[in-house]
Amino acid sequence: MTPAFPCWAALSARRANDAVRNLRAWLPQTRWFCRSLTSGQPEGASSPQPRGRYLGQPAPHTHPHLLQPGEVMPGFTREEFALRRHRLMAAVQAESPGSVVLVPSNPTCIMTNDIPYPFHQHSDLLYLTGFQEPDSLLLLLPRRGGATAATHKAVLLVPPRDATRELWDGPRSGPDGAVALTGVDEAFPLQELARVLAHAGEPPAWWYYPHGDPPHPEMHERHVGPMLAPAAAQGRVRSLRKHVAALRLVKSQAEVRVMGAAAEITAQAMVETMRASSPPVDEAFLYAKFEFECRARGAEILAYPPVVAGGNRANILHYVKNNQIIQDGEMVLLDGGCELHGYASDVTRTWPVSGCFSGPQAELYEAVLDVQKLCLRGCRAGSTMEGLYSLMLLQLGQRLQELGILGGDLSPGAAAKAARQYCPHHVGHYLGMDVHDTPDVSRSIALQPGMAITIEPGLYIPRTDESVPVRFRGLGVRVEDDVVITEAEPLVLSSSCPKERRHIEDIVAK
Repeated sequence: MTPAFPCWAALSARRANDAVRNLRAWLPQTRWFCRSLTSGQPEGASSPQPRGRYLGQPAPHTHPHLLQPGEVMPGFTREEFALRRHRLMAAVQAESPGSVVLVPSNPTCIMTNDIPYPFHQHSDLLYLTGFQEPDSLLLLLPRRGGATAATHKAVLLVPPRDATRELWDGPRSGPDGAVALTGVDEAFPLQELARVLAHAGEPPAWWYYPHGDPPHPEMHERHVGPMLAPAAAQGRVRSLRKHVAALRLVKSQAEVRVMGAAAEITAQAMVETMRASSPPVDEAFLYAKFEFECRARGAEILAYPPVVAGGNRANILHYVKNNQIIQDGEMVLLDGGCELHGYASDVTRTWPVSGCFSGPQAELYEAVLDVQKLCLRGCRAGSTMEGLYSLMLLQLGQRLQELGILGGDLSPGAAAKAARQYCPHHVGHYLGMDVHDTPDVSRSIALQPGMAITIEPGLYIPRTDESVPVRFRGLGVRVEDDVVITEAEPLVLSSSCPKERRHIEDIVAK
């Protein structure tokens, strides 16, 4: 069993405030220390300079309706990002003293010829800096002696200013803008990476970098890979994933606030989509309606391609074609979420497009809803996702026996095992900047205050399953909510999204 990760959210308020005060004291010393190391380095930026001009992303001086002074992303201050970097370097240095960390961005992906897809930043770089431009790299250098309290130096390597490219693609922050916005110690053009490292002192004993699966292949091939080749050949390049995942797993108060806002947007969009689902209705129309309602309320994008599955198509777990007509008498399963300021929501509701559940639909729906409520009550500090999964299967098995889908002579354990045929997925997953967040973290670890998860039991009965009573064939139901673990009752972020049968029928019928 993987040991529980350190829990920032579980610290007392006094300790948390002390840490923030200490961080504030470190920041000026960190900048002084870094300037003392970088005399003679390539031309870069080490202090806020740009005023008035647009950067490569929203900033407080250009988008005051989104960001407060001192924020890098809406709701997230420079201090929060600096604290994340400090905690990461503390974990890395405890494992391998003197190590250097490199965190690359995602590249720009091309849809066709010279037309790019909308850029989406790598969530690890976004978590550590808030910087949203492609072709960028975070470099964390350990403190090389001295009496300062700074543990590291944070450097961003970013795309240089380029008048021609900015004419076509929009503003770039450049090194000076990157420092001014994010509060890192210094920034340089990406092409200066080798020279920046050369001025940083002796090569480290260990490097932390995703060498085996670099998210930016071109950056790896041109800039990072050749530089790390000798260390990689000697086995001195380590993955950073477990350390970043340990931090991302437990959410700060700011993260919980933004995730709650994302879930609320999703809940409101789901209600408006229910109201627009008069049959016959195209799945594509409901997809468009849901996306419009999310974006109209401030979401930047959808968190993932939604499942809008009518009728028997609800039994395809990741059905995303969304191109069929939902007929009168059928249900629709909508699994959707939005992304707000870098954080995802993930909510599922199932409803009859006619506005009234049929008898078999109501039976199956109530069975799933009852199990979901039981699992939500089990979301307590100290419980585990695996434990909740076992609870889900046990309860689903019992409900399937009551419905006559499983034989009444089965033992509870045998019924739980048989329930996997009708619910082949887990009870949920971790949630955060990615919808399937921190996927390498075991579901067997104890849940701690600040962890965010989903709870999403379902029952899926294909039309072709002749072992099931005819009235249930072709029905698929899932109910999913977003939950934050607390010291007491679970905080259901998506609680305002209706799921009681009578409430859903009232909404759809209107």
